[in-house]
Amino acid sequence: MGKRKGLAIQLAVIFGILFLAILYFVLGACYRDGFGPGTFINGVYCTGKSVEQVNEELKERYGKDSFLIQDAEGHSYTIAFSSVGIEIDYTSQLNAMRLRQNPYLWIINLFDFRYRSMAPEIQPDAGLLVKELASCGLYADNQKSETVEILREEGYVLQDGMQDVLNEEAVLQTVKEALETGETQIDVSSCYRDLPYTEEMLETLELWKKVDAFQTCGIVYDMGDGRVELTPDIVADWILLKENGEFFLDENGELVLREEGIREFLDALCEEYDTYGKPHVFQATRGETVTIEGGTYGCKIDKEAEFDYLKQAFLAKAEEVHIPAYTREAYVRGKDDIGGTYVEVDMTQQKLYYYENGELFLETDVVTGNTGRRLGTPEGVNYIYSIQRNRTLRGPGYAAFVKYWMPVKGNIGLHDASWRKEFGGEIYKTNGSHGCVNVPGDVMAQLYERLEVGVPVVMFY
Repeated sequence: MGKRKGLAIQLAVIFGILFLAILYFVLGACYRDGFGPGTFINGVYCTGKSVEQVNEELKERYGKDSFLIQDAEGHSYTIAFSSVGIEIDYTSQLNAMRLRQNPYLWIINLFDFRYRSMAPEIQPDAGLLVKELASCGLYADNQKSETVEILREEGYVLQDGMQDVLNEEAVLQTVKEALETGETQIDVSSCYRDLPYTEEMLETLELWKKVDAFQTCGIVYDMGDGRVELTPDIVADWILLKENGEFFLDENGELVLREEGIREFLDALCEEYDTYGKPHVFQATRGETVTIEGGTYGCKIDKEAEFDYLKQAFLAKAEEVHIPAYTREAYVRGKDDIGGTYVEVDMTQQKLYYYENGELFLETDVVTGNTGRRLGTPEGVNYIYSIQRNRTLRGPGYAAFVKYWMPVKGNIGLHDASWRKEFGGEIYKTNGSHGCVNVPGDVMAQLYERLEVGVPVVMFY
């Protein structure tokens, strides 16, 4: 009995092994026309699927229908696959991969899942690709004149059409090779070359060095509320030219300074920044914007002094920030020369306001010139040109002692008026001053402590 039982076990084991062997080879036969177990390509599960089935799934997952070319300037050009005859296909690579898988060694894959990435084979039609590259804008945007010229734009510039010329043959080869490896974002910045210069071009390059050095200036004008840089656009006008527009060179072959160009620049600078003798646009406390003509206040650039400075400094290649010389200089330099510290006299409202650093420090009623006797205080933007104590003001038929005297234009100024008990209203129309601005004594005492020579006084109706 023991022998029979042992024989039965042996037969069962043999039949079990045979069964498993047959099952193993049957399963191997099933993978003969497809991919083995545990195979993933680009995230697609491929086990048991044919090359054709996997190819279709990969094409659907690919999701691209065009490629992009980028040049050295960062411009991008998109070309559709269909326009160059490209059809996405993985067949040959899938066949090669399937052939490398032995279907009868499928059990190995159970312990070694195969995750693979694969780029499609992209084969453009050569003729269509040449045509699309020519029409997509890449060559047009990178077209060079293949000449060397000095042109006047914002200053003089060199147009060198011999450097960084796009090589169309190199572009075509680069794009083809990139597509064949599955790249769809293609950089052609390596496809540029430099062309050889002629003797005439080399002479132009030497002249350009002189022009570029001439129009490069390191002088910056400090105008108070802004700066004016002497850019090539400005300095280019200082180069002397022949009647035909060519550069005039002296006996040493050097460029010549056109002095009239400096004067033209200074004329424009003065026109923009001189404020003396020009109307002042002022935001009145009463809420209106008023335009005030006349007055003694403002900046005026000394053009002759600046011409001498600028000619010498430019030829010496100075690099500096320069404050111009003035024949008249305001309390604040710049286009808004009234600034934030000033006295405002609103003669219609009969009010005086004193602003300090942009903040209202005090306000008071005043009495201005007697308009009934044609002695009205004149409008204008003036400035305090003296500050005095204990003066007797004299004029035709009067002498008046004042503790505080601040003249702003001739014999017109601000002062206290101890003889007045009331200020403001319409007193000025019948009992106004001889032209000065009468201010309460306590207010004049405060102004005396805070004002200084040069502070603007804005006077208007």
